[in-house]
Amino acid sequence: MISRRPLIAGNWKMYTTIPEATSLAASLADKLSGVMDRDIAVAPPFTVLSAVGKVLSGSNIWLSAQNVCWEEKGAYTGEISPVMLKETGCRVVIVGHSERRHIFHESNALINKRLMGALQYGLVPIFCIGETLAEREKNLTFTVLEKQAQEGLSGVALSDPAGLVVAYEPVWAIGTGKTATEKQAEEVHAFVRGLLDRLFTKDIASHIRILYGGSVNPKNVDVLMAQENVDGVLVGGASLTAESFVRIVRYQ
Repeated sequence: MISRRPLIAGNWKMYTTIPEATSLAASLADKLSGVMDRDIAVAPPFTVLSAVGKVLSGSNIWLSAQNVCWEEKGAYTGEISPVMLKETGCRVVIVGHSERRHIFHESNALINKRLMGALQYGLVPIFCIGETLAEREKNLTFTVLEKQAQEGLSGVALSDPAGLVVAYEPVWAIGTGKTATEKQAEEVHAFVRGLLDRLFTKDIASHIRILYGGSVNPKNVDVLMAQENVDGVLVGGASLTAESFVRIVRYQ
């Protein structure tokens, strides 16, 4: 069985002021300083990235952004360029999160532009895909994921599997308290692995990390992480307190 280094990522969404964010980051850096066998990332809001980046500098926690523009600079009101993100210390960026897709109506084509921009400037995208409850009930999960992956990863030439992370986040499980069972998660992750195999090479696909996101918490992380094709988790609400996120990072 191929070994992939786990990645635990926390998405702080539109929460935390600068004092709250720096306090949380400092607590995580302290409590997780000894964790060396897995990668850890946090994605604060844009307004606190610089401050959190300073707190996490030199720690084992990567700084991530929640979105990215594809241009270095220009007349793109409300956007943040990859160069600006790197300046704050970002190594990672979430692209195509379900809330960007469904609240802000970002298309697969737009998400592809964001992802390509991230790659061009050396940021590692966490590329999110996932189906709604209506789509799952119509047995369209695999159809939806295939379309999102093919269009979102169109034109991507990947020589290093560490340069891309994929996150499966069933929309019906995000912030609802519902979680895919470990069997459901593994089934979809194995399917996504097969998609990546067709989009890239078998060797590349076998080493790309696939995260699960959707109401991950300290109570369900252990069983999720025990699945063969679940290589980490993308955590929402449970990443906003040090105690819960530390427990998730230290899954057993």
